Amino acid sequence: MDLRARARDWSEIQERMLVPLYEAVYERLEVGPATRLLGLGCGSGLSLLMAAARGAAVTGVDVSPERMTLARERLLPETPGTRARPDIRLVDGTPRDTAVPGAPGYTLVTAFEPIGCLAGDSEGLGGLLAEAAPLARRGAAVVLAGWGPPERCATASVMRVAAKLAEPLRHTGSWRPACRDDLEDVAQRAGLEPDGSGRVACPFGYADVDSAVRGLKSTGLFDAAMTATDQAQVDKELTEALHPHQRQDGTVWMPNVFRYLIARTP
Repeated sequence: MDLRARARDWSEIQERMLVPLYEAVYERLEVGPATRLLGLGCGSGLSLLMAAARGAAVTGVDVSPERMTLARERLLPETPGTRARPDIRLVDGTPRDTAVPGAPGYTLVTAFEPIGCLAGDSEGLGGLLAEAAPLARRGAAVVLAGWGPPERCATASVMRVAAKLAEPLRHTGSWRPACRDDLEDVAQRAGLEPDGSGRVACPFGYADVDSAVRGLKSTGLFDAAMTATDQAQVDKELTEALHPHQRQDGTVWMPNVFRYLIARTP
């Protein structure tokens, strides 16, 4: 598996599918110059770029060095004559690594990578929240994101390929349908107080089937399937599953609904 190529596919193909989610959350929470944002699993940094454009001071953290390299290219380009942005920080590692002694607490923590489709993904998010919560101000907003009901997500039918191919493994990281209370369960276990939620239409649109296959694989939702079989088999079955969603001009279009939960730190 070429991790650099997959990170690039995420940045160039897949991440933009979540822009409506980012916009809805930032608008609802009135993100602006008074916001100090910590982005958990910030990936290649598109959500941070959008918050910074609103005037927010942003810190992003991710364990993927490949995605963080792309985030730095996007947010901290090394262009001659470009001034450094002290209001933008990118940190490799975990939330604990973003701590700065004496710095004011974060007013907003975001975990935009949708949970609810991989067995065990909520446990991983819970660990990140446990590290991030002490770094935030009391009453700070914490935003969790997840897949909507399978019947509202056309991509769910394609994701079933991951479940079928990964069946021999049956371990954490295998695809499973989203549940209604996934986000609330994570917030409760993290000691956060729910304070509102919403749903956002995030259609997945691709130029062609090849782009769709590359984009979907970049999410990590097919990793277990590729471990259980091989990349060629996953590509073949993904292509077949995408066929009903291909339009006459060759593009691929799949309407989806994502959920977000706003919770508050104690």
